[in-house]
Amino acid sequence: MKKLSILCTALASLMGLTGCGVELQNKQAAQELSERAKLPGSVSIGWRVFQDKCAACHGATATGMGNAPDLLPKVRDMSSRQFVSLVLKRYDLNQPTLQIGSGSVANDVPIETIMQRKDAPLTMPAWEGEPRVNAHIADLYAYLSARADGSQGSGRPSP
Repeated sequence: MKKLSILCTALASLMGLTGCGVELQNKQAAQELSERAKLPGSVSIGWRVFQDKCAACHGATATGMGNAPDLLPKVRDMSSRQFVSLVLKRYDLNQPTLQIGSGSVANDVPIETIMQRKDAPLTMPAWEGEPRVNAHIADLYAYLSARADGSQGSGRPSP
């Protein structure tokens, strides 16, 4: 009887330890899945690029001002590939991507002229030739996506 009691206690302890191991493995798998689901790019770096290159027209919080639209609802419904195409290649955010052909006359307008608002109406410049935007396009998308889905507030992100 005593042996049976010791055996049951040992078996219960072993089952308890096994359960802890499974829980630990499940937490690790959940963390790995969470990391894989994150967008590539840094929200913090994207915020800095946005403040430097985009905020003058779209506002510091990306909610639009003047002729530049609120980006949050637009980015919410946009894939990263569409975002890259719009920012680097296109000008007019109000026209569907498929209607814009490459080699558009608008693509020949210098970014400086557009940013100084010498041409009216204001159209978004193609940023393909701007090294800081081009190099950090994934970061810019990460920041705007985080703003659009509500995981990033309107202030400066933590590093």
